[in-house]
Amino acid sequence: MKYPHSALSVSAVFRYITASMWILVAGYASAHQTSTGYLNLDTKDMQINKGQIQLRWSDLETSLALGDNTVKQLLLAEIQSQQTAVVSYLKKHMHFVVEQSHCVITFTPPLQVSEHFDEHYMVADFNWSCPIKSEQLTINYSAIFEEDNAHSLLINVENNNSFISAVIKEDDQSFVVDFTQASQWETFTLYVYQGVLHIFMGIDHILFLIALLLTCALSREEQHWKQATNNRSVYKNAAWIVTAFTLAHSLTLTATAMELIVPNSRWVELGIAISVLLTALNNIWPIIIRLGWITFAFGLLHGMGFAGVLGELGLARDQKLLSILSFNLGVEVGQLMILIIVLPLLILASKRNWYQHYGVKIGSAMIALIALSWSIQRF
Repeated sequence: MKYPHSALSVSAVFRYITASMWILVAGYASAHQTSTGYLNLDTKDMQINKGQIQLRWSDLETSLALGDNTVKQLLLAEIQSQQTAVVSYLKKHMHFVVEQSHCVITFTPPLQVSEHFDEHYMVADFNWSCPIKSEQLTINYSAIFEEDNAHSLLINVENNNSFISAVIKEDDQSFVVDFTQASQWETFTLYVYQGVLHIFMGIDHILFLIALLLTCALSREEQHWKQATNNRSVYKNAAWIVTAFTLAHSLTLTATAMELIVPNSRWVELGIAISVLLTALNNIWPIIIRLGWITFAFGLLHGMGFAGVLGELGLARDQKLLSILSFNLGVEVGQLMILIIVLPLLILASKRNWYQHYGVKIGSAMIALIALSWSIQRF
């Protein structure tokens, strides 16, 4: 059946192109890591304790009105030359309180440089001590929020017998660490939340899943995409894709987080971008129709990417397996949420000739362009 060149059809194609352009814009906007800081504390006996805070250098440059520098060797020299200003800023915006008494924070030079998600971070080690012992510690933190209200601070607090994780955001700039309340439930809920959050912040994972689903409501006949003959086959295809992706990334996420394998993060991120590119191109020029095995193969790469994020969050030493399983569950919940939203729309679209002839190709081309850009950036 030829595509009918009616005004309605042209309008439909135009709407699809417009929607695809929004995907493109959203892809570029979300391809960069959001502003995140990391605070690690070792409380020991609440007398002399060690800590470390890591903040993205570009955030500090904005907050302190410093110059821009992206060369790591020069950046380290710049950070150390700005040590007085950085330490003063941190002391102003980070305080620990025990029963209304302020703890003393002493930074130990020199400042260092680290990398997270291809972004440079300032690393500051410090000692801290509190005037009295207590089962509660209040962490007050207000850095970066004035310049970026989407900034967040990931906290990991380790005591002799417990490990507590939390997130401080702009709308609640304090957290009370209660060592008597530390529980597996708190670890479970935090890591499930972080897993869901990462799926929705990880545009590369979302576009990979969408690229796989674009043709799940279609069948390939005479070198053209056609509407699938029955919904049972559509749900079967979707279930096979999701199951293969889940099994694959669960394996490598767990293995990488347990340090059974130690992949190079740069090549993993490049591989993820290439997986999105090849999957999108396969929709335009189909070579592999049954996507289960290719989904499984590429899912192994995505699992390593998930593990990289989990590694940045840190794992509870005495609840390591629970942290991994909870984060993985959060990833699955986020993935299912995307599936519930996208799949019904794709089933409806598959009934339209414009989608069969043009929609899949336009959407896949847009995804391929974004993935190609990522591939070049990450190479």
